Amino acid sequence: MRKFKRVMTALAAVAAVVLLGGTATGAAANTGWRHSDAALARSLPGGFQSSHADVNGVRLHYVAGGSGSPVVLLPGWPQTWWAFHKVMPALAERHRVIAVDLRGMGGSSKPQSGYDKETLAADIHALLAKLGYAKADLVGHDIGAMVAHSYGIKYPQAVGKLALMDVVAPDKSLYQLPLLPSAPGQFSPWWWTFNQLQGLPEQLVSGRSRYVVDTMIDQLSVVPSAVDDFDRSVYARAYYTREAVRAGNGWYRTLNQDIAAGSAYGKLTMPVLGLAGEFNHRYFVQVMPSKAVDPQVVKIAGAGHYLSEEQPAQVIGALTKFLG
Repeated sequence: MRKFKRVMTALAAVAAVVLLGGTATGAAANTGWRHSDAALARSLPGGFQSSHADVNGVRLHYVAGGSGSPVVLLPGWPQTWWAFHKVMPALAERHRVIAVDLRGMGGSSKPQSGYDKETLAADIHALLAKLGYAKADLVGHDIGAMVAHSYGIKYPQAVGKLALMDVVAPDKSLYQLPLLPSAPGQFSPWWWTFNQLQGLPEQLVSGRSRYVVDTMIDQLSVVPSAVDDFDRSVYARAYYTREAVRAGNGWYRTLNQDIAAGSAYGKLTMPVLGLAGEFNHRYFVQVMPSKAVDPQVVKIAGAGHYLSEEQPAQVIGALTKFLG
């Protein structure tokens, strides 16, 4: 009941600020805005640097550091590469870590099209080719997990190991998502529908992105405080403009295309690890055997959806054991 009330309160706050035309103001709401991606990258141990590459008709932003075999980190909505900042230094002790802003995200360009997950996977494949890597391990979270899943299907020869965090490739089960809570304490994944609306999210969210970031993190976290004010401001900045809202929503507006493509997917054949928090672990145990030949599933205890921020030590341990 407390979780349901918290969700409803958060959604009411979003609605109120939209109706009143409010924006996130003040030092507390904007601490992360003063830091560029380059500065954020330099703040991490491991020699991380912010870079861009022109591939597949888009300009992708990525942050890379460490040395060793390549590990690619793909984040989701409403976040950026910074979602992995708590685990990147540890992974960089053994690997060349490359955290990428997807097409439409953060420092990457925001074209009018190409937001289906197979095109996003093609972007990553082209980026790795440009960086000189014929094969890499992939770790995806949220939308990034959808992209990583598609990547593993389309480019199996280019993947060593694949880790999916809390989400898998879209399938027809998405058509059964509830719009209304069926019982106290449950919530509705409202953003799956809202983000598909044409034009309305751009009008309501641009200039007010901090409220959406706060709502999502507070709703889907077991430990909301683990994603602090600074981190939330970094994400809010990335989705502040109308073009950024449009681009991020492009990942949702292509879901029908993704579901159609995914209906032809076989099982992933490379080693696959599924990491899931308290909310999705049972689902992962059920669904992963249908997605991969021999998957491992690990529960990140005490985490909701934002695994690498809520429980970074557990994520580091699981990924280090899996990736080597």
